[in-house]
This record gives sequence, structure tokens and C-alpha cells, in this order.
Amino acid sequence: MNRYLNDNFAPVHEERTAFDLDVTGEIPAHLDGRYLRIGPNPPTDPGDRYHWFLGEGMVHGVRLAEGRAQWYRNRYVRAVGDDFPPNTNVLEHGGRTLAIVEAGGQPYALTHELDTVGPCDLGTITGGYTAHPHEDPATGELHGVSYSWTRGNLVDYSVVGVDGRVRHQVEIEVTGSPMIHDCALTEHYLVVYDLPVTFDLGMVAGEPPRPVQAVSDRLIDQTLRTGAPAARVLPYSWDADYPARIGLLPRDGTGADVRWFDIDPCYVFHTLNAYEDGTDVVIDAVRHDRMFATDFTGPNEGPAYLTRFTVDTAAGKVHEHRFDEHSQEFPRHDERLTGRRHRYGYAAGVVAEGVRTGDGVLKHDVVAGTTTLRHLGAGKEVSEFCFVPSSADAAEDDGVLMGYVHDRATDRSSLVLLDAGTLDDVAEVHLPGRVPAGFHGNWAPTA
Repeated sequence: MNRYLNDNFAPVHEERTAFDLDVTGEIPAHLDGRYLRIGPNPPTDPGDRYHWFLGEGMVHGVRLAEGRAQWYRNRYVRAVGDDFPPNTNVLEHGGRTLAIVEAGGQPYALTHELDTVGPCDLGTITGGYTAHPHEDPATGELHGVSYSWTRGNLVDYSVVGVDGRVRHQVEIEVTGSPMIHDCALTEHYLVVYDLPVTFDLGMVAGEPPRPVQAVSDRLIDQTLRTGAPAARVLPYSWDADYPARIGLLPRDGTGADVRWFDIDPCYVFHTLNAYEDGTDVVIDAVRHDRMFATDFTGPNEGPAYLTRFTVDTAAGKVHEHRFDEHSQEFPRHDERLTGRRHRYGYAAGVVAEGVRTGDGVLKHDVVAGTTTLRHLGAGKEVSEFCFVPSSADAAEDDGVLMGYVHDRATDRSSLVLLDAGTLDDVAEVHLPGRVPAGFHGNWAPTA
């Protein structure tokens, strides 16, 4: 049985619209915008080999304004032709709502009400985009690293301007063909992860993973488009022989300017934040010991921990420090501080004993070295929570955290708002149905 087709991973089969939603507590009056989150939602049975990362994308959104939850909508991203429907992130940039995916897929523009407009190449982008860009709060530009199995050992660093068009693109050579979901940004550097989850054609052909064969782009494309079961299998697996390293690229540099630093084997899906401290570059990220080594249907290789990687550029070494012992993912911070020194970070994690899925929210004080836990209750399953400040000049943890929570007892979901300072309840928006487990969510304020 494929766990990513059951329980709260199971897809929903109805696109709903609901107005004037019931609310427990009080929605802060200053919140005027939409909370948007996307995830995989296959419309038909994809088979037992289905990988969670490969379900068609569905966006779930709640409109908040004037202290009310004005509407909820869920909509499929409707792709054109052979495009893969983006399923990994949804955000507002350059006046457009964008659903995005990695590994060669195109961004798609959506309406304010989440209906699909169509593909969007960001002006000049080629070879697809990233699913996890980072906005520089000083410029409003998006920075990201994109990759595709068809490009071998080349990945792209791109900068998308506030007008929604690519203004800068740099080709970077990596060791092999790694999966690079995230990156990090500091004042002067882009941080690149070159880690041991790499392209494996044998996965697509239904063979045991490894060794990867040298194949042509034409053969890769042909194999990936031959239908079930290959079309639902992620062609990446753990490569124990692949060197793990972190790269620092000067933001105005070329691919030849990247400086690489070896680290112990691991995998990083998500960065909390990064910043410079003298000649050191400090990266807080969730570290997995390995990924896609035994389970090839989803990220299920044991616990993951918030870890600090301190890159000592003078000595050429990286030091690691684990903050605590709670398994967690989807780390977030106050994005007004992206690339700058931060104190607080938040994550969805396992709080109670004996549960497998995240049941609470963690708040990290990385200066004091403490973690505050908020258990959301028995049978509750959390997704990513994002931070929204109470005003443009509010203190770092003065605001709310918001994210979807599923209640197994009722099989319905809510949009939950917590006080970012205390993790106390602020409000709960009761939704008309279930929001399946998914990926990234963001607050899109009304312009």
C-alpha cells in the first residue's frame, strides 16, 4: 500500500468554493490578502509506484479581509499539452500569482480566484524554474537555483526582477545531476547545495536504483514520457558515493567563481535562513541523514533536524551544530530578514511521543538556543506555517503564523493562526472539507 495515497495524503476529488467561513477567535484586522498553499492531488489512481512529488498540483486558498474569512477555494492547476502541472509552491510576484515546480517544469500564472491562466516563462527563462526561490527584502527580486535531469551536471542561478522577468542568469557546474530543491541567500552570496540525491534512470525503467548509466537527452525524454509506471516514478535516489558539498557563489559572479566546501553526506530540502558573520557564512537548514535510499515513494527516511552549517571561508571548513532533537520540516523565518541575521525560526514538527506525522509547531530561538513547542492536539496534522508580521516595522516575532491543520477525527481542515511570539491561538478558519498534506504555502497580501 502506498502511504502517499491514503489518510491525509489521499487526494480530494471536488473543486469547492465557499464564502463567509466560520471563524473561532478573531482574525487580526490588518490581515488583507490570501493564504495560498499547493500540493499534489492526482485526479486518477497513479498506481502503487506513485511518488508523492509527482501528483498534479492543486491550490487551496483562503481570502482574509476586514477581520473575516471571505472565501475558500481549491483549484487544479490545469497544464497545457505535455507540461507537468506545478504542484510545489505558490506565491505572488510581479503582480502575478504563480504556481511553480522544479526539474524543468514551467511556472503557471493563476487568477486571484486561483483559476489557471497559463504558462509563464518569466520573460526569458529557459529549461524550467525552481520551486523554492528566495526574495531579497532589499530589492524585491527572486533568487533561485533551477535544475533538470536533461542538463547533466549544469544548473542555473537566476534572478527575477520585480517586474516578473529574469534579469540575470548564471550557469553553474556541479559534480553530477543532483536534485536541488532549495538554496539560500546572504547579502553577498548565493548558497548552492550539491548533495547525494541524484538522477537515476534505472528508477524510471523499473530497475533497482543505481548505478546510473550515461544516457542521451533524447533517451531520457523518451523514457520519462512512456506512461505508467514510469511517468509516476521520481528518477532520483541516494548515491552513497556522491560527494556532499556546499557552494558559495558571489551574487554578481560567474560559474567559475563558486567556491565549494565539503560536508558530511546528508540531504537538505529546506533552508530556514542564512547570513554572513565576518568571514563565516551561517546556514540554518533542516538536515536529513539520507533521502530516497529505501523508500522511493516519498521523503520517509527517518527524522530530520534543524542544523546550523557554519562555513568558515578562511579555513575552508564547515562546522555543524544540531539545535534540538525534534524531527521537523518546512522551516520558515521572518522573511524581512532573508539573508540577514535572524533570531527566530519556525517549523512543523513531531511534538508528542509515538506519532509519525507532524502534530505541532516549533519556535526556535537560535540566539538563546531554546525551542518552544506547541502541540495542536491529538489527531491533528500540521502543514507548513508561514510568518506574517503585524506591521512593516514590527519586531521579529510580532505577528502571526498561519497554516492548514487537518483533524483526523472530523476529516476536515482549518486555517489556523497562532501568535508568533507565544504560539497561542489567535483564530481558526473552519473549511468546508479536507486540505490534503502538501508542500509550500505563502501569504499573498493585497497590493
